[in-house]
Amino acid sequence: MYLPETYGGAILMMFITMVCWGSWANMTKIDKNWRFELFYWDYAIGVFLMSLIFGITLGSFGGTGMGFFPNMIHASMSVVLKALFSGMIFNIANILLVGAITIAGMAVAFPIGIGIALVVGTLLSYFVHPVGNVFVLFIGVLLILLAVILDGIAYKKAGTSTHASGKGITIAIISGVLMSLFYPLIAESMVERQGLNPYSAVFFFSVGLLLSNLVINSLFMKKPITGGQLTIHDYFRGTKLQHAYGIIGGLIWCIGMMFNVIASTRAGPAIAYSFGQGATLIAAIWGVFIWREFRNGKNVSSLLLFMFVAYILGLLAIGISKVS
Repeated sequence: MYLPETYGGAILMMFITMVCWGSWANMTKIDKNWRFELFYWDYAIGVFLMSLIFGITLGSFGGTGMGFFPNMIHASMSVVLKALFSGMIFNIANILLVGAITIAGMAVAFPIGIGIALVVGTLLSYFVHPVGNVFVLFIGVLLILLAVILDGIAYKKAGTSTHASGKGITIAIISGVLMSLFYPLIAESMVERQGLNPYSAVFFFSVGLLLSNLVINSLFMKKPITGGQLTIHDYFRGTKLQHAYGIIGGLIWCIGMMFNVIASTRAGPAIAYSFGQGATLIAAIWGVFIWREFRNGKNVSSLLLFMFVAYILGLLAIGISKVS
């Protein structure tokens, strides 16, 4: 299998993660008539397909470690279950976060959900495999958390957020806690005896996501947080282009996930995870320059500038924490 030979190669992969994780959700914005619950079926399929493609290509060639298929055969059942549960937990958290955003708005749900996931997830990932200067690492985490908060304030000033109900805040908190758990689980599945390699770990993660989606997304379609009830017939009424949006979104997200997990073998899980959460910076760039989400906002330019500066400084701190 292929693994980066240098820390610089791992940093490049983490940057790719940022771009992918910050860009996949654009596919949900292209067709506003295609509900997120319907989009999510194809998204889950896209994640699974991309993990399989990685496994039979980069995961099966190269002179480092055990290949994709032999590793899956020799791995213990306990590590396989951890990777499966990681995918299930992420799936629940991701759907809940979108639901919280629809109720409470970006200004409230996003800082709460991603903020909790960033801090708690990095702490847990560092506990699983402590790599890097912990002081410099968490300075970087706090700077990125500050940027997320500034992003939320900017959304509020721009008038793009809705009224923050108690229900929305509660869902965002639950989402953030769950989101913080999935990465330490997949990291643990790779460091244990008879553990998984990055390619088989992400594959089992995608299987967990896909299988859990049969139950979780079905429930959300039957009892949606917002909007009317949906049925599986609504999914099959979608056009080929609408289905393609979801699959492409899943492919993009999984590329980011795979590169992040691969990079963690060189950089450590805590650094890789917290660096990847810089995806919010990429999402903000899309929102500002492409989707023009702040076009009606007043006095948000300085907030956005401070947000970008805080993100860049935070990412630099995370990047140098390995060599500090």
